[in-house]
Amino acid sequence: MALPAIAPYALPTGAELPANRVDWTVDPGRAVLLVHDLQNHFLSAYPAGEQPLTGMLDNTARIIKACRRAGVPVVYSAQKGGQTPEERGLQLDFWGPGAADDPEALAVPEAVAPADGDIVLTKWKYSAFVRTRLEEVLRGSGRDQLVVTGVYAHIGVLMSACDAWMRDIRAFVVADAVADFSREDHDMALRYAAGRCAAVTTTDALLKEI
Repeated sequence: MALPAIAPYALPTGAELPANRVDWTVDPGRAVLLVHDLQNHFLSAYPAGEQPLTGMLDNTARIIKACRRAGVPVVYSAQKGGQTPEERGLQLDFWGPGAADDPEALAVPEAVAPADGDIVLTKWKYSAFVRTRLEEVLRGSGRDQLVVTGVYAHIGVLMSACDAWMRDIRAFVVADAVADFSREDHDMALRYAAGRCAAVTTTDALLKEI
């Protein structure tokens, strides 16, 4: 039930993305950036210094910087360490006890870490909306777009994008600023998002819009 050891794989390029069903574009005045679960506990499953980890972190850092500069709120989801069985719920059956109550395991790498003014939400389930105030942050700031980066693409990233759709919030999944268990899982998540609940884009395309 532990996280798998993830083999290196190349991030998708713009030419490899699935076709979107929608022609949405990101508006900095309507968007919020979600940096999803970039804690060392989750990132430790990747080989250090190799793709997809390096590219995903580099691209996420570029997006964070651009969003802060453009006044786009930056929101982090982060799981609590040392959860009780009651707090874990069914995640305990699928993934075991989760992250230890260890500051290093729970930390976000410096290059993509929260800064003053960013929002950090304690995340409990696959979707970053469940039992958090993410929707409140969006509604309270008059925003209806959610840009999603982070891990893992076919689990929390995809579920958060799908949950946004169900709340009439336009989600954008950044294909080369997310990472997954494998390229197969990564591609599946992008196909589902593009066809069912979100617009799939790249870091370079997103930065042009921001």
